[in-house]
Amino acid sequence: QVQLVESGGGLVQAGGSLRLSCAASGRTFSPYAVGWFRQAPGKEREIVARIRWSGGTTYYADYVKGRFTISRDNGKNTVYLQMNSLKPEDTAVYYCAATNRVSGSYSSGGYDYWGQGTQVTVSP
Repeated sequence: QVQLVESGGGLVQAGGSLRLSCAASGRTFSPYAVGWFRQAPGKEREIVARIRWSGGTTYYADYVKGRFTISRDNGKNTVYLQMNSLKPEDTAVYYCAATNRVSGSYSSGGYDYWGQGTQVTVSP
């Protein structure tokens, strides 16, 4: 079983930066992809970014493109989300997730393993 633990959330002013980490443990960790998702109160969970574990190909949602960067450290089984130029509308609980499935990695339904989430709050 894979366990994912997020860290790095917090309170930041608009325009500031945070770096989230997602550490994986358990059996040998070699997923097809790892994604970062977020969910604001009253809203559906949405994808933020996703990275292929092998090769490192990345995808970003339009609303974070140019501001967020996803990266991975295969040796540490850790995925990062560097968030710059944060806006109040980025406020949400951020989750990392991993999938072994080749298809469906652009939506939450395509992921099998989830972390507990970390709160990100951006004040005006």
